[in-house]
Amino acid sequence: MDAPFSPAELDALEAEIGTWLTDQLEHNPVVAAVERGEPGERRWYVRLRGEEKDVYSVWYTLGQRTLRYETYFMPAPVENREGCYRYLLARNAELYGMAFGIGAEEAVFLSGQLGNGAVDRAELDRVLGTFYATVERCFRPAMRLGYSSAFT
Repeated sequence: MDAPFSPAELDALEAEIGTWLTDQLEHNPVVAAVERGEPGERRWYVRLRGEEKDVYSVWYTLGQRTLRYETYFMPAPVENREGCYRYLLARNAELYGMAFGIGAEEAVFLSGQLGNGAVDRAELDRVLGTFYATVERCFRPAMRLGYSSAFT
């Protein structure tokens, strides 16, 4: 396991992530908004515009060792739960650096983490792009499985 980042290293990485997010907000049409967490938190909320799922937020949280990221993907399926979860688990095999999981109230989240030493603009771009591509590709099929009567 990598050593924890010092306060100075965390400050520098926080500034790098902040600069990258500012650039995304200005130049990436998918990024609708960027907000910071509470004072003293190293956390960002990034609002994305999608086509299959209109809008969703990705939360980035910088810790001493890792940058964690996650988005709320969908509420707990009410129909065909097994089929919906099977579909999402199968998608996990195709993902790099993130996975579907079950969170509070059995809602589905897409989350992952990256060691602080690996965080750079290219990796941040990859993570954001993977969120976008995965939500676009998987949201509608998962909702059709978990809420089939709403689509008939």
